[in-house]
Amino acid sequence: MRWWYEDLLGWPTVPGVPVRLRVGVRFDVLDVPAEAGHAALERLGRSGPAPLRPGFPVAVRGERMLLLVAAGGADELPGLLEWLEWGSLPLDLTAVGAGDLMEAPTTPGPGSTGLPPRPPGRDGPQGAAVWLRPPEPGCGVESSLPTLSATGDAGTAPDLARLVRTLATQCHRVRLSPPSRLSRSPRFSPATR
Repeated sequence: MRWWYEDLLGWPTVPGVPVRLRVGVRFDVLDVPAEAGHAALERLGRSGPAPLRPGFPVAVRGERMLLLVAAGGADELPGLLEWLEWGSLPLDLTAVGAGDLMEAPTTPGPGSTGLPPRPPGRDGPQGAAVWLRPPEPGCGVESSLPTLSATGDAGTAPDLARLVRTLATQCHRVRLSPPSRLSRSPRFSPATR
């Protein structure tokens, strides 16, 4: 797996097991609830023009979705949230950037490049992250990552501001949605904890 990341993608890893990727060198990560991430990707996929539809790498770990964005995107998140007027609300949207590490999602198997059906099932073995949309070796992964585009020409990459706006909206909707049936069951009620 380390060979796949280092030699095929050119992404730096750190020694040890499990394989961990250095964030902030080739990409940053937006970490959101999987439910909000799926809703955001569905919305972006429906509304974006064909060449700008999201096709950037996305992984899932448990109930969390990890969306890869251009390096430096993590630093932009607080300012973007303020500019989009989401800064004062508690959102379950965080960024992982320069100096941080990310456990490397397991490499994709045959036919695993698309999003699984909603709601997301459990992820890989023993809670490991798995790729929903893996990076494709040899195709310039970084050019497909969402980035801020001052000139309005981000190539095929989705605009980071649009992605963050959509993710913030979906995170807020998830936060306001009624609790799931599991959390309302007597076994999981606050009185029995």
